[in-house]
Amino acid sequence: MIHLGVNIDHVATVRQARRASEPDPVSAAALAELGGADGITVHLRQDRRHIQDRDVRLLRETVRGVLNLEMAPNEEGASVLDLALAIGPDQACLVPEHRQELTTEGGLRVREDDARLRQVIERLKARKVLVSLFIEPDPATVRLARSIGADAVELHTGSWANAWAACRGRRDCPSLRHELSKLEAAAQAAAEVGIQLHAGHGITYANVVDLLHLPLLRELNIGHSIVSRAVLTGMERAVRDMKDLLG
Repeated sequence: MIHLGVNIDHVATVRQARRASEPDPVSAAALAELGGADGITVHLRQDRRHIQDRDVRLLRETVRGVLNLEMAPNEEGASVLDLALAIGPDQACLVPEHRQELTTEGGLRVREDDARLRQVIERLKARKVLVSLFIEPDPATVRLARSIGADAVELHTGSWANAWAACRGRRDCPSLRHELSKLEAAAQAAAEVGIQLHAGHGITYANVVDLLHLPLLRELNIGHSIVSRAVLTGMERAVRDMKDLLG
């Protein structure tokens, strides 16, 4: 069964728009779990634009399933790493981060000689945290992620999602076939080297079923689409609807 991680960053985005106390992402996480979420994902950014340190600490105390903390592995993010090591999330997904971006743009650059990235992975794993790398769907990068010690890769599905929207889901559309083939090749590489396979970014209720065939896909992390539906139907119902699609 494919696990569903619900990203609640955008609940915090609404709260921070007014610097108010609501809506509380911690409450949203509880409702998401009531709706069937297997895990809760949050991205603690260096600029704290949405999720705050307080949120992460409370989520560690209240989330019953998997708490997945997205974070940048660079020097500026040292305080985020310190918090991660202090609270011990179940998972940490290392992502690239740029101040001007609206959301994460592209996958992490992985190099064999990246001593900083290796150190962050080692420190998190010593804390018994499962470490994943958010990467582009590229077999060579999957293999690099395995060689430097990551437990999992999360394939960036943004380009595929954009192609899916442009092609309106038509599977005979060349650009969509191209993007899907990249995901399939990366998934096959993950199976070959024995690294867990996750995926996320741009996944919606309309397109999610077209990813479910990927070999050994273990986890999908979905935020914007679920939070958008939750505004209209409530968080429990929105999560339950997505879980139904995952089978």
